[in-house]
Amino acid sequence: MTFDELKLRRLTEQYLIQPSSKYEVVKNLCGIQAQFFSYSVHAVKIRANDFNEATFADGLVRNWTLRGTMHLLLEEDLPLFKHDAQYRFVRLRDTLEGDEHISAERKKYFADIIIDSIKQGVNEREMIKQRCFALGMTAGEAKSVFDPWGGLTHALCDSGIMSYTAEQAKKYKLVKPYMPMKSDEAQLEIARRYFTHYAPVTLKDAAYFFKKPQAKIKEWLRKLPVEIVNCSNKTYYYIDSGNSYDHDIPACIFLAGFDPLMLGYEKTDSPFLPLERLRGIYTLTGIVLPSILLHGKVIGKWQRKGKKLVCTLFERITAKDKRHITDTAEKLWGAGVNIVFEA
Repeated sequence: MTFDELKLRRLTEQYLIQPSSKYEVVKNLCGIQAQFFSYSVHAVKIRANDFNEATFADGLVRNWTLRGTMHLLLEEDLPLFKHDAQYRFVRLRDTLEGDEHISAERKKYFADIIIDSIKQGVNEREMIKQRCFALGMTAGEAKSVFDPWGGLTHALCDSGIMSYTAEQAKKYKLVKPYMPMKSDEAQLEIARRYFTHYAPVTLKDAAYFFKKPQAKIKEWLRKLPVEIVNCSNKTYYYIDSGNSYDHDIPACIFLAGFDPLMLGYEKTDSPFLPLERLRGIYTLTGIVLPSILLHGKVIGKWQRKGKKLVCTLFERITAKDKRHITDTAEKLWGAGVNIVFEA
């Protein structure tokens, strides 16, 4: 297999050449990383053939899943990603124990307030926080209850009680009660999706994506119907999806920040991102910036500022290629978008 064939397969399996429904995109890509909600919306928009901003949130939630990060996922997939009943309920019980900021009794008290608030239709994080303050929560207790990286709200999401809504605002929703899948079965199903829709991938890629040792990846591979292919003296694994690869790599794609095409693999081995351009997309603060993929190669980054689209190029390109970028931008955002090229 050549690098161009490898690129073509990955672009195809990730719906960047042959779009599918929002449902299939979010499901088969194992959710979409969503620290920045607008990035996750764009990642779906460039892959879904039924994208509709007005109904985008239908059937979707946000929750902590793979790699301990916030993801956009199907609500019906919560039993898959929040797998293992022991994990769910132990996590909630442990978090309701006292810590340096708050007692166990007070945690239980504020957990009930949060749940009751959502039931009454008060679901915005800040409004619930102010209600808790009005009912006696101290600033010190708030550090535990509303810690953005953990605390009580995280525990309520992990426990299967609530999730964040699929929208820009920080809002919660109670989820339908569910029984989580068994851990081994759930992990194998997530791996099956990965080796189908991110493939072909190396062991190193999979270990990077799952944050698991390669020994665990090999254990999954023994249970999955994977096939093997070689490219540049490296071994790649994939599950046959039935797709064909008799099309061309698109002239231009505006990839999202934290796009699955960037996050799904060991970043230093990406066939799309030249190693010397790595820091142009992966910042030292852990942000993965929106990138411009031109003929299968990242040649710049982009940023929307109202109707202004700033395209920062890493290298000189032809007038024809600038036209490819402009045409793609207008298809995405309309003819009124103001495109500015910077070096």
